[in-house]
Amino acid sequence: MKDTVRDPLTGSGLVFVDKPAGMTSHDVVARLRRFFGTRKVGHAGTLDPMATGVLVAGIERGTKLLAHLVTDDKVYAATIRLGQTTSTEDADGEVLTTTDTAGVTDAAIKDAVAQLTGEIMQVPSKVSAIKINGKRAHEMVRDGEEFEIPPRPITVFSFEILDIRRHSGCIDVDVRVHCSSGTYIRALARDLGDSLAVGAHLTALRREASGPFDLTRARTLEELEAHAELSMTMDEALLAAWPALEVTAEEYADLAMGKWLSPRGVRGVHAAVGPEGKVVALVKEKGARLSTTFVARPSTL
Repeated sequence: MKDTVRDPLTGSGLVFVDKPAGMTSHDVVARLRRFFGTRKVGHAGTLDPMATGVLVAGIERGTKLLAHLVTDDKVYAATIRLGQTTSTEDADGEVLTTTDTAGVTDAAIKDAVAQLTGEIMQVPSKVSAIKINGKRAHEMVRDGEEFEIPPRPITVFSFEILDIRRHSGCIDVDVRVHCSSGTYIRALARDLGDSLAVGAHLTALRREASGPFDLTRARTLEELEAHAELSMTMDEALLAAWPALEVTAEEYADLAMGKWLSPRGVRGVHAAVGPEGKVVALVKEKGARLSTTFVARPSTL
């Protein structure tokens, strides 16, 4: 194996950034490229400029891993303001409507939240980065185009109310949401406001976790600028996100070439680990084959 001389994944892995407010996810990537001295930087799970919290970035071959992390669930802390709608469905937008919330009870809020929990259909926000016929929705809004976004299935595993505060005719609801990837929290806020007939928008959003990666290992851009280092190596990331499946040295070599193995009776995706403790690939059983879904250490490296 080539890694007896030099591990081809040296310098590759993931970085967990605690994104500050006021920056786009692309802005963060640009900063990381400078810190790590490489163009091979990408991110998974875009955060809006207003939002803060965990942004998972891939460095070098870690960028190839990002596509396999997009199905992860997320955890967010947010504040939803009932009684006002904005042009962007968050605090960065222009206030469009103001509605008195005096008649909205705590019980009504809890009932409405319960209706937005579980497996539901959601229409993504029109100011999101979702693509419609190859064009970003927010770009279509900017260009004055008329369009509709079809609803799609999401799962809200939990929608917890942390606090309800009333002031100046509005109601601020602090929540924590555990949801499937692809869920738009601003759309949840919008739908909560619509169900209560008072409108709503987000005033704060912080991603606390993206899959198995949370704020405990996230670092600020200032910290990364002072000392640029990976939050997780490729092996650490692969084994944190998927269960391990031990393979022999011969099987390791086969997987490195993209070959398939005989089935093992495992369910779901596993990280194939060789005798030296290094992950060669992500594998999944497909019929009578244990096939690779991502080769971490291809024989061509």
